[in-house]
Amino acid sequence: MPSNPPRRCPLVAAPSPTDRHSRKFLGRLSLPERRFVADALRAETVGGVLLLVAAIAALLWANIPALADSYASVRSFHIGPASLGLDLSLQHWAADGLLAIFFFVAGIELKRELVAGDLRDPKAAALPVIAALCGMAVPALVYVLVNTIGGGSMNGWAVPTATDIAFALAVLAVIGTSLPSALRAFLLTLAVVDDLFAIMIIAVFFTSEIDFLALGGAVVGLVLFWFLLRKGVRGWYVYIPLALVIWGLMYNSGVHATIAGVAMGLMLRCSRKEGERTSPGEHIEHLVRPVSAGLAVPLFALLSAGVSLSDKSIAQVFTRPETLGVVLGLVVGKAVGIFGGTWLAARFTRAELNEDLAWPDVLAVASLAGIGFTVSLLIGELAFTGDQTLTDEVKAAVLFGSLIAAVVAGVMLKLRNRTYRALTEDEERDEDRDGIPDIYEQDKPEYHLRMAKIYEERAAEHRRKAETAAAAALEAATGSSAEGDRPA
Repeated sequence: MPSNPPRRCPLVAAPSPTDRHSRKFLGRLSLPERRFVADALRAETVGGVLLLVAAIAALLWANIPALADSYASVRSFHIGPASLGLDLSLQHWAADGLLAIFFFVAGIELKRELVAGDLRDPKAAALPVIAALCGMAVPALVYVLVNTIGGGSMNGWAVPTATDIAFALAVLAVIGTSLPSALRAFLLTLAVVDDLFAIMIIAVFFTSEIDFLALGGAVVGLVLFWFLLRKGVRGWYVYIPLALVIWGLMYNSGVHATIAGVAMGLMLRCSRKEGERTSPGEHIEHLVRPVSAGLAVPLFALLSAGVSLSDKSIAQVFTRPETLGVVLGLVVGKAVGIFGGTWLAARFTRAELNEDLAWPDVLAVASLAGIGFTVSLLIGELAFTGDQTLTDEVKAAVLFGSLIAAVVAGVMLKLRNRTYRALTEDEERDEDRDGIPDIYEQDKPEYHLRMAKIYEERAAEHRRKAETAAAAALEAATGSSAEGDRPA
């Protein structure tokens, strides 16, 4: 069995193929995966900051007495062709239309993870998938337990199951934590799996009546979308009108319209053919992600997060079983579910935690996953349709639960920030300046030859400086001696 890598490597590589008894959990990412994760999270972080700004703006707009009425008017303003069944309020357009773009990107992310990312290997995928499933099941159980004891409504069991990756990364950006790429990738994978199961929950549990004619039309449209992709047909003027038709039919079918977005995202090819720098799915994701993170999701937050935060409504958050279940589900359920699921999966699969990290780091990321904003707000609206008061209280519970989870995770991450910073700096070091972090070149002879040349040049430079300094010192000493021998 090969010897361990040098300790200076922040995220050590997985054991060699000969070691069949253990695997590294949160080990070093492959270079392509690291670059993809870095690009994806950079866009999500910017979008998360915009999301945070939009949420704060919505709260101010809804709670300043002089502006509150205008917020309600804007949110309920209807627009769209009534003849097509699309005369919707702006809030409705945001929830069903703009979030379809968000779930389209989520579909592409999931497809890429399945064919080119961590989820393509069943053994590697098992741990984050189990963690994500436990991170959805335990919050739901917490909600059910609280409402069973308190006699509340069970309709909101799915509200605390979601994780908002953009908001979580915005929190990281605000607190300035240099989270190592393996932990960031783990958080991203959790969120991708989370989004998949969230959309399944919406499709299965929040579809009451189905118009089979419209649904059949949407399915035909999806088949045509898939056929055109397989035939290599190109052109936005083909796919965007078709996507709008599919979305409209899906909306009128009674199935939540965001299902259309994730279905089309899953159809894109995300594997690269020979000679391709990026797959079509990756290329489209690169184009659409800024629209999703920078426009669609912040606008949804602006039109959905504006809830009244009077003393009475704040008190209700922590006393009413439905809202308390949401808060505890996000803060306690998410952390316990993800951490517990990860620990159990690692134990039974014999996956060893990367020695540069510790289990409290996993607990901090699990707590960060308790920030369930965008999808939680959407499910809250669907779960309590017809009861606007309870809907607003549940939304307030999502905001408070996400805030508490962010504070708890922020404190835990801050305690290890110095360690994270050192790991990240080591992970990004590129002393030979070839654009590839040195940690990925430890087994390449040409890298060591370049480094040897760099060190030789540095040594030669230091020798020249030493000779110059010695000559200057000798000259100074000679001059001083000559002055001392001169007669007065």
